[in-house]
Amino acid sequence: MESVNKEMLIGDILDKAPETAQFFLAMGMHCLGCPSARGESIEQACMVHGTDADELVNNINEFLANK
Repeated sequence: MESVNKEMLIGDILDKAPETAQFFLAMGMHCLGCPSARGESIEQACMVHGTDADELVNNINEFLANK
């Protein structure tokens, strides 16, 4: 996986790059295996958890670029 955007589903991201789970766990999203979490976009999850979606996307993309 080269990069993510805030419209992407968390489940799709985790399927392609499971090592990105650390970023979702850090924002307080501890239910990564549940169907509703996997079906949310980054933007939706950030809204629920009070986190900045753009910052999360930037952090994940920086991580992916440096792998």
